[in-house]
Amino acid sequence: MVTIYDIAKLAKVSPMTVSRVINNTGNTSEAIRNKVNNAIDELGYIPNSSARSLTLKESKLLTLLISDIANPFFTKLARGAEDKARELGYQLMLCNTDEDIEKEKVYINTIISTGADGVLFSPANNSSSKHIKLFNKYQIPFVLVDRDLPDVKVDKVLGDNYSGTKMLLNHLFELGHKNIALINGPKDVYTAMMRKESYKEVHNLLGLSINEKLMFEINYNRNNDAENVVKQLLNLPKDERPTALFASNSSIAIDMIKALHALNVSVPDEISVVCFDDLDPDSAINPFLTVVMQPAYDFGYIGTQMLIDRIKNNSLSKKPREVVLKPEFLLRSSTKPIVIS
Repeated sequence: MVTIYDIAKLAKVSPMTVSRVINNTGNTSEAIRNKVNNAIDELGYIPNSSARSLTLKESKLLTLLISDIANPFFTKLARGAEDKARELGYQLMLCNTDEDIEKEKVYINTIISTGADGVLFSPANNSSSKHIKLFNKYQIPFVLVDRDLPDVKVDKVLGDNYSGTKMLLNHLFELGHKNIALINGPKDVYTAMMRKESYKEVHNLLGLSINEKLMFEINYNRNNDAENVVKQLLNLPKDERPTALFASNSSIAIDMIKALHALNVSVPDEISVVCFDDLDPDSAINPFLTVVMQPAYDFGYIGTQMLIDRIKNNSLSKKPREVVLKPEFLLRSSTKPIVIS
């Protein structure tokens, strides 16, 4: 962990001079400021407004860094995290990245500078792995929630994407559907990767062919090009056209149903729709979606408990723990048996 003493040594000045430059106080020549700032850049130092690196005292502040607060899943997750944090005497700061890797980096630098004791983290995508190095460098405990990262060995609270996808697909297969479109999230996001893998594996186990024309990858958050996707699906030859859609999250599901309605396609009379994760209870989408619902509140509640355990035990080298939470299948009215004409 880089301190002002490391900067002072490299810049060949006193720690007090480094402090003056960082805090923009006192009279320091431009040449000295340049030397100090160059040393800061070379060492990758991030100023810590609460002087955590020097005092090693708890701030009683946790950060929840999530990818889309507009998604009802993350809203419920945040509630669970806040409840557990308050229960154990901590405050929770919320940061929303909007699935943006650069915005995520800015927030991580802010988290480090404010001296948060730990971070509950749902990464934007697999590129977030490079940001993990900053948490490790500054010895900030973190727990991954909902989304995993390749080769990152840390405490995790994840969903069972395989089982949830299988539940929805088996429901559609039982209704006679064979051409099922997968409207998935980006390929570099863990949950989308797992749901696509499960989609393919379930088809293979049942001896069903996989039509790549029925598989799409779009943004997880709103304002997707849903109508264009629907048009492409409806323009397929009749024997390839989907009779059901699998939406990989609730935002995608809402966009797809609106696009279907705009094109005068009835749900579920003409196309059935299922969704991974539930909608907001106040959603105006009708019919109500058949979904697999994850215990979103528990992701936040359990993840925060694991994070505080790490902070209290002060043992970053302790063997990582992983909790996998099971989804629940909820049958509603957005699906119906296929009618063979």
